[in-house]
Formats: sequence, structure tokens, C-alpha cells
Amino acid sequence: MSATPAPPQRPSVRVTVAQLQVSDDHTANREVVEDAFQTASRASADLLVLPEYASGFDPRGVGAEHAEPLDGPFVTMLRTRAKATGVAVLAGTTLPADGDDSRAVNAVVAVDGTGELVGVYRKVHLYDAFGHRESDRLVPGPTDAPPLVVEVGGLTFGVLTCYDLRFPESARRLVDAGAQVLVVPAAWAAGELKAMHWRTLAIARAIENTAAVVAVGQAGRGVTGRSLVVAPDGIVGLEMDEQPQVRTVDVDGAALLRVREQNPSLGNRRYTVVPVA
Repeated sequence: MSATPAPPQRPSVRVTVAQLQVSDDHTANREVVEDAFQTASRASADLLVLPEYASGFDPRGVGAEHAEPLDGPFVTMLRTRAKATGVAVLAGTTLPADGDDSRAVNAVVAVDGTGELVGVYRKVHLYDAFGHRESDRLVPGPTDAPPLVVEVGGLTFGVLTCYDLRFPESARRLVDAGAQVLVVPAAWAAGELKAMHWRTLAIARAIENTAAVVAVGQAGRGVTGRSLVVAPDGIVGLEMDEQPQVRTVDVDGAALLRVREQNPSLGNRRYTVVPVA
């Protein structure tokens, strides 16, 4: 009796990149996200990636006035739409801080295709740079929290957000936890050289980690847009302009493995990454 053949391996994971324009109107933002889910579903996507602060945004700064709990309207909507469409989602949002702290928490939530909330990443590096002071409004996440990595379609996605992109150790820590794709929801502030930094850093994180990078920015006033998807060899496969748009791409797992075989830099490293106390 012949053995049952192994099921075919999926050639790629389909990712919908939603470069949305987000306002301070939470109800309107949920409607925009629901439309993005429909687009992802029609494209047979496995994963939808939304930008940082997708639940509510003010280019002057986001704080407690935009915070919603994990059982609030935004995350509840994500779970409902993920379950209805079968599309997993990674989305930036704002959560209330613990205790009596009057600030909030910049977070990315992970919801799988059954609608289960499978993880939350609380942003570690607050954007206290280029004239901005996120720490006036936000509480940083704990540096020793476990990295957020989630499996979708046979690939492992690791999550960081916006300003974290400037810190290569954040990406490397995710790769050490098994990430093959780095996902970067962002509301990258506009300004001199900022778009160049965004693009250059996304490509660098891909090359140095031999990982694909899905960098999803907000469109609109005060932010850069210009979402891009980078292959693990540094080739940019998708790149947007500043306008709101939703696009779908395939992330090739087999190509990722080939790049890591040809360029074994992860195996050749001589230093590890540990959190700063």
C-alpha cells in the first residue's frame, strides 16, 4: 500500500497592505477599516496590515483621548471582521494606560483568521525625536515583554511599530524569536529627509535580517505614507506614494529560505540582543 502523499506546500502568504488616512473620528475610521477587510477578502488575502493609530489619529499627537480598551469598539470590530472574512489582521491602536496614569499606550494588536485576539505589542521606543514628545502622552511598553510573533499561512510575522524601525536590535530580537517577516505599522511623521529615512531603514532591516519587511504607513496630513514591501534580499516589490490606497502582495516563503541559504549572516553573527534594564 503506497504512502499518502504529503499535502502541497503553500507557495506564498497573501498580505493586504492598507495605507489608510485616519482621522479623529473613531466611527468613521472603523468604517474605513471594514472596507479594507472587504478588499482583503476579495483578494483572498491571509493577512491585513493596518497602520499605527488606525483606530484614531491626530497629527498633533495621540493620547488618552483616543484610547479604547481591548474589548472596546475598534478591537471588537477587528475580531468580528476577521472571523467573518477569515483574514487575520495586525493593526495599530491606542489603549488606556494601567492604573491612574493619565497617558495611554501605543499598541499593535494581532487577531487571527478565526477572530481570536492572539497578541498585543506595546510600543517600546516612544517618538521623542525631531521635535515630537510621545512620552508626554504615552507610556512605553516593557522592554522585557516577549516579542510578538504570529504565524499566518506557514510564515512567522514579527511586530514592531514606527519609531522602532530606527532600532535594529528590535528587529533582530523578533528574528531571534522566529520572525521571517517584519511588520511595521507606522504613522511616520513627515519632514525633511523623513521619507528617505523610512525607505532606507525598511530596506536595511530586510537585508541585515534576511527577512521580508512589510512597512505600512498612514496617509494624510503630517505623515509620510509611502508604504513598502521589501524582500529579504533588499529588493522593493511594492511601494506606494503619499495617497490612501490598499494593495495586496504575495510574500514568498520559499524565496526567503533561499536568501537565508545564500546569505547565512544570521548564523555568522557574534553578538546577541538583550533588553536594557
